[in-house]
Amino acid sequence: MPAKKLTETEIAALLPKAKGWSVANGKLHREFACQDFVTAFGNMTRVALVAEAMNHHPEWFNVWNKVVIDLNTHSVKGISDYDFVLAEKINEIFEPIPQLRHPGSGTGQ
Repeated sequence: MPAKKLTETEIAALLPKAKGWSVANGKLHREFACQDFVTAFGNMTRVALVAEAMNHHPEWFNVWNKVVIDLNTHSVKGISDYDFVLAEKINEIFEPIPQLRHPGSGTGQ
């Protein structure tokens, strides 16, 4: 299915659900700070595999532990539904759900 360009109203409605993302220069924008370079680059590699599978590629920048990501859809000349789908997948990669801890056990699940 082709990407659908979103209106300003649609973007405003979806943005609160895209944790940590904002709109900057007509693109979805987020910055991540990782533990170190290996973690940052590893996460970027995981995003690259997801992006390639979607045929939807981010604009990004990396210095040591910092990764800056911008998303927009060139084919629709703006922000599309694909950008929000990829943003959610990026969040899952950069912010995995921590293991639940059992009180008093000292171990995760």
